[in-house]
Amino acid sequence: MSAILPGATIGILGGGQLGRMTAMAARSLGYRVQVLDPDRSCPASFVVDSCFTAAYNDVNAAAHLARGSDVVTLEIEQIAIASLEEAARYAPVRPDASVLTIVQDRIRQKNWLQTSGFPIGEWRPATTALELSSAIEQFHRDCFIKATSGGYDGRSQIRVQPANKNSPEEMWELLGSRPCVVERALPLDSEISVLVARRPGGEATAYPPALNHHENQILDWSAIPASVSSELHKHATDLGLQIAQQLQVVGLLVIEMFVLKDGKLLVNELAPRPHNSYHASERACVTSQFEQAVRSICDLPLGDPSVIKPAAISNLLGDVWLGPKPPAFDRALAIPGVRLHLYEKSVPRPGRKMGHLSAIGDSVQQAVDRVLQARAALSK
Repeated sequence: MSAILPGATIGILGGGQLGRMTAMAARSLGYRVQVLDPDRSCPASFVVDSCFTAAYNDVNAAAHLARGSDVVTLEIEQIAIASLEEAARYAPVRPDASVLTIVQDRIRQKNWLQTSGFPIGEWRPATTALELSSAIEQFHRDCFIKATSGGYDGRSQIRVQPANKNSPEEMWELLGSRPCVVERALPLDSEISVLVARRPGGEATAYPPALNHHENQILDWSAIPASVSSELHKHATDLGLQIAQQLQVVGLLVIEMFVLKDGKLLVNELAPRPHNSYHASERACVTSQFEQAVRSICDLPLGDPSVIKPAAISNLLGDVWLGPKPPAFDRALAIPGVRLHLYEKSVPRPGRKMGHLSAIGDSVQQAVDRVLQARAALSK
């Protein structure tokens, strides 16, 4: 029997809010949890048995974490491959280094998706300022530039439009003179994501698609299930399952997708971990993404991903704390069906995710309306 049963210890590389919520689910199931994170006061540190304070490229610390764990997982992609490989000498690492090698570099990820036959938008790699200039002109200055690694929540990304007067050389320097991908801007109808959970033996299940809305390239709100046709629902979940199987991921894989105005479905990016767009699964689904992460890496039977009731989340950025008054959480919680989820981050900064609100409703629209109403109430 390969199951890692409750009572065992789970090691998590990364102690941010995703590690925190995964740890809380693991503790509910009876597991012990330890994390590794560069921040001594990371969000997960308040809910785990022990926290190793070390950089993600500290191979000795990764080995130390793994030696005291029965299985190791991650909540952030930017873990050094050497750390993953060293940890794997002492405990199963799920997902493993082969998955991260593909996913954590956007050029490698897009090449893998393309050569594997999965649909993606038109793009060009740029490893020099000259290549960047050529790609921008090829897309008629209507595109997105993204550094190959390290960028998330709109960081290390530039939206290029015809009115943008910055030169390619200036944009190259803004991104730290690093390799990047240039993506043609697409006529989007909506953005969705699909969460797949996969066990070591290959058994997998997909969650209903989530509908995602971004502001300034940061997820603003998300809802489950996405209001899409049954055909698109099946197409998206089948595509997610195919990608997870081909990538041989163990654990969770979230596939961000674009729905174009003509109905075409394209893959945007992959994330082999819990994901912001499935926070609403705690309210909407029989099994939350965090419990499912624990089940999949521990080779337990996968939980039911079915939707019980529509739900939505809205992110709370540091900006909420930087106004003239502290957030009025009591007013937000007066909205029916609303819950508050704070991550215990000590320093609010503009654009930093400090928590989220969630709400259930009789419809997706009602859940979205409630959670946005609750967020607006914070500053009244």
